[in-house]
Amino acid sequence: MSDDAVSVHDPAAAPAPPSGQASADQQREMEAQYAQMKRKMAMQKLAESIKHKIMVMSGKGGVGKSTVATGLALSLAGRGHKVGLLDIDITGPNVPKMLGLEGRQLHVDDGRIHPMKGPLDVKVISMAFLLEAEDTPVVWRGPIKLGAIQQFIGDVEWGELDFMIIDFPPGTSDEPLTIAQSLPNIDGIVIVTTPQEVALLDSRKSINFASSLDLRVLGVIENMSGYTIRGTARDNSGNPSANARIDVQGPGGKIHEVETDEQGEWKVTLDIFKSGGGETTASDYDVPFLGAIPFDPGIVRSGDDGVHRILAEPEGDSTIAFQAIVDELLEQIDSAESGPSLKII
Repeated sequence: MSDDAVSVHDPAAAPAPPSGQASADQQREMEAQYAQMKRKMAMQKLAESIKHKIMVMSGKGGVGKSTVATGLALSLAGRGHKVGLLDIDITGPNVPKMLGLEGRQLHVDDGRIHPMKGPLDVKVISMAFLLEAEDTPVVWRGPIKLGAIQQFIGDVEWGELDFMIIDFPPGTSDEPLTIAQSLPNIDGIVIVTTPQEVALLDSRKSINFASSLDLRVLGVIENMSGYTIRGTARDNSGNPSANARIDVQGPGGKIHEVETDEQGEWKVTLDIFKSGGGETTASDYDVPFLGAIPFDPGIVRSGDDGVHRILAEPEGDSTIAFQAIVDELLEQIDSAESGPSLKII
């Protein structure tokens, strides 16, 4: 027996498998290759069964990207479209909580994963469905994460969909690169930002990422764009002051002059996080600006409660903003489909 504490394996000394019979390692390798081949074929088939595939990205965290992704999915589903929502944020999956699907377990049948049904029949896949508890960390290296992402696409029974919305973690690293290289016929990328300069700087990186992969930027969305306050003006007798001009004092003592309506009601939007940066960035890079979503404390509450603002307040400002953004998004998709199919050189 050797004094060396390190065991050294000599492949030449290992007994060879009988002629015509693969070793256990070889068998596992062949099975893995076969599974990967089936997965790639399934991902190719998605080009036929899912009409439109939209990537939702942000350059940095905290800009409300998942809130926007779920809002787009619900807005599209509310118009009668069949929608799937793929949560690719492996280490920080939040979509199930926002849709009231916490604690659910995915159903697997004959090796195929069936997505969870959310509000308005939106089909949802997320890493959160596979965790034992919501605070269980996912400590995976890159290759394992990428394998999970491919499974979420190729091993899931998505069925026929009009739209697939793909929600990514912040940044331009493994996850969006894997999807861009694995999923055929992606319509393009929607970039979410807030008005602050630091967020806009990172959103520009997302635009350049799309350009480097020859992916279309469908547009930029500016989230948390202004906070609207409302009130009712009354005269000395307590009656509503109709069609009157009044002064409203905002943060920092700034005076905003507003006009009341026939019921004496008024509103003013305060730029607590600045405004217009998303539209300026879109203009600078010659990409579409899809619209702005106001800062809405109700979105925070509804996300925690599992009822998205679009469902909780169908006539609210946030819902109206999402509907306008979806109008612009569909216009961008239609313009791409109606464009020339041949490039003349």
